[in-house]
Amino acid sequence: MAQYKAVPEGFMTVGEAAKKMGVTVRTLQYYDKEGLLSPSAESEGGRRLYTDKDLIILHQIISLKSLGFSLNDIKQRLIFLETPEDVANALTEQADDIRKKIEQLKDSLKAIEQLKTEVLQMQAVNFTKYADILVNLQMKNDFYYLIKRFDDDTLDHIRNQFDMESGLDFMDRFNRLSDEIIQLQKASVPPENEKCQQAVKEYWELIMEFTNGDRSMLPKLMEIGNIDTAANAWEERQKIVNEYLEPALQVYFSRLGTNPFD
Repeated sequence: MAQYKAVPEGFMTVGEAAKKMGVTVRTLQYYDKEGLLSPSAESEGGRRLYTDKDLIILHQIISLKSLGFSLNDIKQRLIFLETPEDVANALTEQADDIRKKIEQLKDSLKAIEQLKTEVLQMQAVNFTKYADILVNLQMKNDFYYLIKRFDDDTLDHIRNQFDMESGLDFMDRFNRLSDEIIQLQKASVPPENEKCQQAVKEYWELIMEFTNGDRSMLPKLMEIGNIDTAANAWEERQKIVNEYLEPALQVYFSRLGTNPFD
């Protein structure tokens, strides 16, 4: 006798859903626990059962997560599919995501073509630059728009300071904090407010972690982070963060009685 009854038509088990979407069962269990995606039904034997509609919502979660959104922010941005308009909105968002990926892939293709030209002209291979391109491709270009702003010295520092796992973890924390700062900006929280000052403190600690405490890197980071005209969604988002943080940092350093930029 089978341990479980047959799965009803139109449903799939958590293992089948995970396999279809290329995620782990643990990931689906975590999203259920966090209230992002609960299974549509449960079998008599207590098995979680998912539908194709659930897979569409899961795709939204994966897409938003790849763009650096925190789980809390994803909850606010999820489009639940109840009407044709909901489906159209979800498809529009998916199309926008694909356009961003296309632009990022174009940047990678341009870098590869430039490297190929340099190799043929110089009859030598810059393996460091080649490795950077490969790493960017392996990371699905999620941070290519940021990495391409760094000069060779800063890239050398990043290679020495982070491996891929710690680098992705750093960017995840950076993006989550940026999301919080943007929410403060939208709520018009003043620079001297304690919530703002706590965010500034965490932001400054991330900068010190990135530089490994080397304050001589600060002028270069300021130059890299100076965004006059945003060329993509990430730069537009970071421009908002920078403009909001500038007066808040002044308050923060004034309270500390120091100015690390002197």
